[in-house]
Order: sequence, then structure tokens, then C-alpha cells
Amino acid sequence: MRIAAGGLAGAGLALALATSGAPAGAVETRPLRVMSLDQCGDQYALALAPDADLALSPRADDPDSWKREAAQGRRRVRPTLEAAIAFQPDVVVRYWGGDARLLARLEARGVRIITIDDATHFEGIRGNIRAASQALGAPSRGEVLIARMDARLAEATPAPKAPRQSALYLTAGGFTAGRGTLVDAILGSAGLVNAATTPGFAPVSVERIALSPPARFVLGFFDRSRADWRGPGRHPVVRAAARKRIVARLPAASLTCPAWFAADAAAMLKAGG
Repeated sequence: MRIAAGGLAGAGLALALATSGAPAGAVETRPLRVMSLDQCGDQYALALAPDADLALSPRADDPDSWKREAAQGRRRVRPTLEAAIAFQPDVVVRYWGGDARLLARLEARGVRIITIDDATHFEGIRGNIRAASQALGAPSRGEVLIARMDARLAEATPAPKAPRQSALYLTAGGFTAGRGTLVDAILGSAGLVNAATTPGFAPVSVERIALSPPARFVLGFFDRSRADWRGPGRHPVVRAAARKRIVARLPAASLTCPAWFAADAAAMLKAGG
């Protein structure tokens, strides 16, 4: 049923979020209710609050979801005001999901909102994990995740005297990632020098690769066979240039969220993907 932006939605949310139906003075015994507004929020909710009553995003079990197996059988809802009214979350976890209207209504009713920051380095990911785990009442789970991430980073770290090799990160859509990106931090953690020297994300032309092919490639998102199937990264010229020069093929699931499994991507580079 469509609910207008005005009084009905506001009144419904007020009733749903402010009233539990329990007698006055009763102790709340229901599990914590955690709603995720996007796929990145799903990963944090599943890892840090597996015992909670979860309402995950529609993409929670997609092939590019890191914890897709853990999402099997879990409730999935659209990130809308109507879904929030029905679910009555205590906590909401998000990276980019949820519009301003939804977030404002939730905050007005005392729902705690955890926003995952767009971390560009592993220290930022540690901050994300600690902030989310504290808000979800699971600080020990957060520290376990951080310890696991640090162990994977240690696996990725090259020997002290190992030569640093240059590599170009390339997606199927034909984009690369330079300075100030999490991909750059992943490459550096595995001892690779990022061949993309400009900041941020930028397209890479087929002509550039044909005329001056990089010494090595790190491929990302190529496992999503139905995505960008005509993208520049899949061009025959690019495939020919990359042949025998691929360091690793990083799965999309390791790259879609600033989370602990970015360290798994670094370890894959060390192991050759």
C-alpha cells in the first residue's frame, strides 16, 4: 500500500517505533531489531549482530555479497519508510542506502543509525568496525573482525627486501583506482605500486592499453559475468594485453564495501588471486 509523505506515514511510524505493545513497566525481552539499508550494511549486520532480528537489503544474498551464505533464509526488505514502519528497527545500518526523508523520520523516533564511512585505508575500516560493533552492543565481535583483518594483512605483506612491482587495477567497465582509494591501499598492502597515479577513480581507454600496456594487471569485478559485458575492460585488445600479465582477479564481493574483507583482497594479490 502506498503511504503519502504526510500525516499517515508520520503517525504510523510514531506508533510503530514508539510502541512495543508490552504492558507499562514490562522489561523488553524481544531480540534487537537491526535493519540494513544496503548491501554494505548487510555485511556489518550479519557479522556483528547474527543473533539479532535482521531485516536485510534485497541484495544481501547476491553473488557480490561477501556474506551471501549467511544471508540465506534471512528476511529481506526494501529500504523504505513503509518497511521501517512494519519492522520497527532499534538500529539501522547503512553505507549509502536510505533517502533523507527516511533517515530523518528514523532519527526523530530515536532509532540509532550507524553510517559506514567511505574508508580509503585500513585504519578507516578499523574505525568503521569499532563504531558499528559498539552501536550494536558487540564490541568483542568487532575486535575479532579486526584481528582477523590484521592477520590477513600480515599474510599479504611481502618480504622486507622483495621488489615492489607496478600493476594497474582495471574493472570490467574500464575504470581504474588511483590515490585516495581503498583499492590503492589494498595494492600497497600487498607490496604493489599502483600504476594509476591520479587521485580517485578514472576511465582507462582501450587505446592507452594498446599503445602502452601495463607490466601487470589486477582485475576487479570480472566475475560478474552479466555486468559490463561490453565494457572496455572486456575488449579483445585489453584481453590480449592482459594475457600472462594478470597478478590476480579480485572477486566483486571483496571490493563492494569498506570492510574487513578488503584484507582478503590484499591476501589474494599475494597469493596470485
